[in-house]
Amino acid sequence: MASAALRDIDDDLVRRLISAQFPQWTGLAVRRWPSGGTVNAMYRLGDDLVVRLPLVADGAGDVSMEQRWLPLLAPLLPARIPEMVGAGEPAEGYPWPWSVCRWLAGDHPEAGALREAVPLAEDLAAFVVAMRSITLPGAPKAHRGGPLASLDAATRAAITELRGIPEEDVDCDAVARIWQEALRAPARAGPPVWLHADLMPGNLLTDGGRLAAVIDFGCTGVGDPACDLFPAWNLLPVDARDVFRTALGADDATWFRGRARTLSQALIALPYYRKTNPTMARNARHVIRAVLDEN
Repeated sequence: MASAALRDIDDDLVRRLISAQFPQWTGLAVRRWPSGGTVNAMYRLGDDLVVRLPLVADGAGDVSMEQRWLPLLAPLLPARIPEMVGAGEPAEGYPWPWSVCRWLAGDHPEAGALREAVPLAEDLAAFVVAMRSITLPGAPKAHRGGPLASLDAATRAAITELRGIPEEDVDCDAVARIWQEALRAPARAGPPVWLHADLMPGNLLTDGGRLAAVIDFGCTGVGDPACDLFPAWNLLPVDARDVFRTALGADDATWFRGRARTLSQALIALPYYRKTNPTMARNARHVIRAVLDEN
């Protein structure tokens, strides 16, 4: 989770950074773009660009990683991804690297309100397959690519915390059983694969209900392919979920790990964001319901 100590960023700072480092864009309109994200601030720059600045120190390394890898990944993927056009440096009292990208238009899909759920599931599966097929050497480790057991302490702590929040009405005994069963699932066999590793609805853009772009590659790298099964529970209804699984050829062990990883993320996010980030909290509740309904 992102630290609560967020960096203070405003329009004037962004204008000064642009003017000093990218004078060709001086004078373009700067306006904060509302986002449910927790690590970066987004500012529209004119009509065609967006400025992305880390809000927390943990996000600074993601910027450098994206600047290196996104140009290499873009031609290998079936959906658009951010195109870096400017690599900003710390200045004006702002301490971290930052980026200017081409603006990607589209709508964030919302669980329970999908126009084309099955075609979207097929699009998402094609994107995940393409990610897994990448063979670029020297890949970083994905942020969520490690063993499922590495999430155990944080997940159990979140369940304990949720027991003290009765208004959330989470069946903590049931989710604890699901989590315990998942830990007994066979571990991943085989080499790690390339992952986006954060396929949340807020990192997807759709056009006419179909996948148009995938953004925010701050967690990308290699790891357990189960990490890219998140959309099955954080977005897709049951029929489209089945299409997604079939298209990916996910065996039972991978599917169980993917469900457990998605549940773990939701359980940790809900008590953390329930009063500060309605978008994240709402999606966490949706995931918990989806996983419980599957059992």
